[in-house]
Amino acid sequence: MSKLDDLIKEFCPNGVEYKTLGEVCEIARGASPRPIYNFLTTEEDGIPWIKIGDVDINSKYVEKTSEYITKDGAKKSRLVKKGDFILSNSMSFGRPYILNIDGCIHDGWIFMRNYEKFFITDFLYYLLRSSKIQADWKQRASSSTVSNLNSDIVKATKVPVPPIPIQEEIVKVLDKFTELTAELTAELTAELTARRAQYEYYRDALLTRETKVDIKRLGDFATIIRGGNFQKKDFVEDGKPCIHYGQMYTHFGTWTDKTLTFVDKDVFDKSKQAQPNDIVMAVTSENVEDVCKCTAWVGKEPIAVSGHTAIIHHNQNAKYLSYYFQSSNFYQQKVKLAHGTKVIEVTPDKLKDIAIPLPPLEIQEKIVNVLDNFDAICSDLKIGLPAEIEARKKQYEYYRDLLLTFAESGDTLRTEQNRTEQNRTEQNRTEQLK
Repeated sequence: MSKLDDLIKEFCPNGVEYKTLGEVCEIARGASPRPIYNFLTTEEDGIPWIKIGDVDINSKYVEKTSEYITKDGAKKSRLVKKGDFILSNSMSFGRPYILNIDGCIHDGWIFMRNYEKFFITDFLYYLLRSSKIQADWKQRASSSTVSNLNSDIVKATKVPVPPIPIQEEIVKVLDKFTELTAELTAELTAELTARRAQYEYYRDALLTRETKVDIKRLGDFATIIRGGNFQKKDFVEDGKPCIHYGQMYTHFGTWTDKTLTFVDKDVFDKSKQAQPNDIVMAVTSENVEDVCKCTAWVGKEPIAVSGHTAIIHHNQNAKYLSYYFQSSNFYQQKVKLAHGTKVIEVTPDKLKDIAIPLPPLEIQEKIVNVLDNFDAICSDLKIGLPAEIEARKKQYEYYRDLLLTFAESGDTLRTEQNRTEQNRTEQNRTEQLK
């Protein structure tokens, strides 16, 4: 029998109390002075101004900021302090971060504080990261007209409040489990990184090999137009397929035959469209590395394409071109075309001068087949190392969520089931990771 099991029997044999987050801590939205650039200053005389770009998606803490705000700006903003939690309310809904600095947050954040009477910090962090709470927030935030995790949603979230000794033991278990998982995942990731580097080498070699291959300008065999005329607010549950440029960075790879979202027929008819075999390319980004990220549309019907994109219509193998647009050769060319500071852009017209080696279509097809197989080994979550890394992640999330699941006071059957499962988890967690 585990120590956790003993603690549960001692402190809450009949379940734990549930409360809303609004009952156990102070929750409010950040605030932004307008216009913000009038209040930004240097590090020497300012207060840290915390932006979504200052946090690593895999980080637990906010350690530093890239910009600072004046004291006058801070009066119109929301001051936060070390130990507070902040949650993004518009991007990566509800991902919690613990502040390791004092600072100010804008209205894209929600803060939580004064929870110490009910929670220890690390337990609350694990609880907020749990699949149940994250899924609930995502569903409720996305159900409104504009996707937004507002403070009322967070305040209404019902959570278990186990006794502090139980929280401390669960944190010990999860800290160790997190450490073991991270070590194993790091080993697998290092091997996968080496394989991806190998893949990129052979991909570039296949696409730029020194043989007698015609080199043509993209404009010689393709037409390039800008996408446009629909926005995220135009998405519908069922309708005509569409691709929004932001999805290029988060959802689509080298090629796709299905879209993530849809628009109605009226919006579709007014929008720029890509035909089967066209390339959809995002031509604005926050950095040079990501600009011109693209996907080959290999579906069977036209799709609507949003602004900030180029639609490339051509007579070549679409997947071959899409692979080429990932190559180091293409990167060297696009760097010369990219312009901007905070927002990087490549003007679609300038893409016409991109030089591309064009072997016969049958050779393009053979190259695509080789790269498809190699790409699957490096990226497909169903096979190889990516599958192993994904399995470790799912395994960790399963045991974390199990440890954070409690029967509500009075539900004796559920309490006994939880106790049995948690005891089994405690005993087996290390073996499961071997």
